[in-house]
Amino acid sequence: MMADRKGKGGQENTNSKNTTEKVNKPAKPFFNLDPIKSKNAISPRSKSRREKPDVSFGEKTAKVPVVLAEEQVQLDLNAKIEFPEPVLEIKEIKKNLKITQCRLLLPTNKLFIKGFVRKNIQYATPNYSTKHAVVSNIRSLTVDVPFSTVTEVDFINDPTFKLLPDSQEFSYFKSSKLPDGHASTEKMLSTDLSQYNQISGEEFNELPYCEIVSTHFIELDKALDRKMGRVRDRRGEELEAPFEEGTFTKIEEKMVVEVKIKVLQEQQVNIDSKKKW
Repeated sequence: MMADRKGKGGQENTNSKNTTEKVNKPAKPFFNLDPIKSKNAISPRSKSRREKPDVSFGEKTAKVPVVLAEEQVQLDLNAKIEFPEPVLEIKEIKKNLKITQCRLLLPTNKLFIKGFVRKNIQYATPNYSTKHAVVSNIRSLTVDVPFSTVTEVDFINDPTFKLLPDSQEFSYFKSSKLPDGHASTEKMLSTDLSQYNQISGEEFNELPYCEIVSTHFIELDKALDRKMGRVRDRRGEELEAPFEEGTFTKIEEKMVVEVKIKVLQEQQVNIDSKKKW
């Protein structure tokens, strides 16, 4: 037995022992246990100095955005929202106004507005309950409530708008020979029908555009199918719960949105600057 455990020169064979150690040795972690940290996390201060801008002075003509109107538009929304599972209560609602179209129809003062209100509703849905308590999961539903409206604006500054010039037609005089049967000394005097002559043109106007200044939401959300004492879980099974609790899946939303919109147009403006450096 001793001879089997020894190799040449009387030394003990350690191959099986080394193999066992390699197998049982834990693998290295894939993340760095000792990350390198900077000695100073505060950026060093750099020196700066004031420079004079390179500008031109005197009477100039500049093309700049000009405010045509600034209006407070009120949107009245009424929508129904259905949840994918029973809701015990609504915890929080976050709203964002998104405008997809804001077009001033020149030469009128009609402003066409289209968009939607993005609503993220956080709610509690029952998981299990007893007659003394309800355990819920917090989930969220994101929906878009669309709207479309037309309103009139009062101009602070008049928009620049030019129509196409009048199209005018004209012709040239032409003297032609007459066919056989007419005197050779006679000629036909008329307009040259082989030509079409016209004076026309195009006018390219700057398209007005909009910017959102602020929004203000006032809303009321009311459950439509809530019954006190009936609590259901996500599978639709009725649970035992405190008598005052109840779940619902549909709400009706009444919301008033006040949005301040600024209408602008690129126009050429005369300016007069004086050197102050």
